Amino acid sequence: MSTTPSASTELPPEPLPFRGRILDERHLTRMVLTIAALVTLLLGTVLAWISSLPDIRSLDDYRPQVATMILDRFNRPIDAIAREFRIVVPYDSLPPLLPRAFVAAEDSRFWEHDGLDLWSIARAAFNNVRAGRRSQGGSTITQQVTRALLLSPEKSYLRKMAEAVLAFRLERMLTKEEILSIYLNEIYLGEGAYGVEAAARTYFGKKASQLTLGEIALLAGLPQSPSNYSPLKQPEAARARQRYVLNRMAEDGLVTADAARAAYEEGLPLAGHWRKAINGYFALYVRQQLLTVYKEADLYQKGLSVATTVDAQLQEAAARAVQEGVAGIAGRHPGEPAPQGALVALDAGSGRIQAMIGGVDFTENQFNRAVQANRQPGSAFKPLLYATALEQGISPDAVFQDAPITLYSGNGKPWQPHNFKREYRGPITLTEALIHSSNVVAVRLMQQVGPQKVIATARKLGISAPLDADLSLALGSSPVSLLELAAVYAAIANRGEYHAPVGITRIGDRRGGFTPWPQSAGKQVLAPATAAWLQTAMAQVVRRGTGKNAAGVIGASGKTGTTDNQVDAWFVGSARDLTAGVWFGHDRDMPLGAGETGGQAAAPVWKQFMLQAAN
Repeated sequence: MSTTPSASTELPPEPLPFRGRILDERHLTRMVLTIAALVTLLLGTVLAWISSLPDIRSLDDYRPQVATMILDRFNRPIDAIAREFRIVVPYDSLPPLLPRAFVAAEDSRFWEHDGLDLWSIARAAFNNVRAGRRSQGGSTITQQVTRALLLSPEKSYLRKMAEAVLAFRLERMLTKEEILSIYLNEIYLGEGAYGVEAAARTYFGKKASQLTLGEIALLAGLPQSPSNYSPLKQPEAARARQRYVLNRMAEDGLVTADAARAAYEEGLPLAGHWRKAINGYFALYVRQQLLTVYKEADLYQKGLSVATTVDAQLQEAAARAVQEGVAGIAGRHPGEPAPQGALVALDAGSGRIQAMIGGVDFTENQFNRAVQANRQPGSAFKPLLYATALEQGISPDAVFQDAPITLYSGNGKPWQPHNFKREYRGPITLTEALIHSSNVVAVRLMQQVGPQKVIATARKLGISAPLDADLSLALGSSPVSLLELAAVYAAIANRGEYHAPVGITRIGDRRGGFTPWPQSAGKQVLAPATAAWLQTAMAQVVRRGTGKNAAGVIGASGKTGTTDNQVDAWFVGSARDLTAGVWFGHDRDMPLGAGETGGQAAAPVWKQFMLQAAN
């Protein structure tokens, strides 16, 4: 047997081992170009995104929306006109502890970092992962400034990145003090207050420069959650947050532990809602006056200061009197809806508004019933009729029949005006007719004088509302506003010299300059003798007539007004140099209730206010 292998049994050669795809120069070139393109695309995207970020140079000239402050006659702030209630104050005018308290509460490493606090970010991330939700943030004060002024409030990682880039830039453009100044003037602190000055006035009724340590700590605790820590709505949470800030300040050596403890033990002496509830109606009136001269945008941007004619203490007295008057009417008619009320007081010699309350509570209803509501004045309109008669030469001693009368209109329909309680006195003088508010004598007098002449008198005395030229005008059938009717009585008290109501004295600007506001020039519209007679007769109205419930105020004179079915109740009168008008009624015409006349409902409220105004 042969040992030489045959061709059919020869083994195939072993295959070479697989070494993968060999990259030649062409492949390497493609890979490098692809990576370069991706890097270029990525860099371009990043650069484009960075270039699309807001320009921080706008913060170098920080001009936020600033409230127009409304001041009373003694320069006490009573309200503000603002979309964002903010009063910008310089950094160096703040008490030194105030910015330090915010730093301790919000960004303890503010003075060391460059806009980003990486340690705080890492700590917040760790706590959020451990909690399984976003429970903490690591934003610095600088980041909060960029977020508030340059970015949207959305919560996203992209916004956080933008916030970080802008914060880094901002730290290189402004000083730490400038950044902190913007923050303290911009930050929202709840209850509509932006910045520490507005918050100090909202919560404590004082300037930021007057805040105590405890009050500073409370404000410094608000930025994290103004609604949850509001001292007005969440006092317990606010106190807990205040304690935290005081402890942080003590730990940082800003105050001693004893000082922090003493500040906490002082409690929260809050001023409450100092702006709207009492002064809102007058502020709305002032705003309407300002818009006759200024653009609406000016009121939100120029930081105006409006000196007005009202007295903050009289405002409080007027509001209290109206509220107690409404409560009294409601108490006499349980189960019925509570009415509304209004009060306006004028300086008789100048027409300056001393107090204006247009309803029970401005925060619930902003309709100003002292100015915007025209209501039937009833017998409170009669002094205009009697003034016209005396100006036409009719003697106050002239005798008229106080007896039932029947009149016929053009279509032959009878009209029978009657006195209250249908009581009649027979022949009486005009003086007695006014004192006892005789309706039938007023109608007979209107027949003799003529409605058109009475309307002419009303126009000279500032009544602008439409007046019906018929005999029912004698009974106050044509609606008028409380403010305008009060101005009529002020002219009577001022010996016939009329001054249009005015509520502003001057306008101040940010630079400290001011512009006088036009004041009402006096105009003699009634003879002094006519005005003197009306004053004397209306003094008797208070002593022995329908206004006896207003008696007790030195020098008081005035007139009641009651409309059919006790829908409206009025008392308008003067004492010394002050004239005030009071009205009660429902916004929808419905009776106040049996017995709710001007003498019963309005005169006691007028007396209450005037007695407080005299003190």
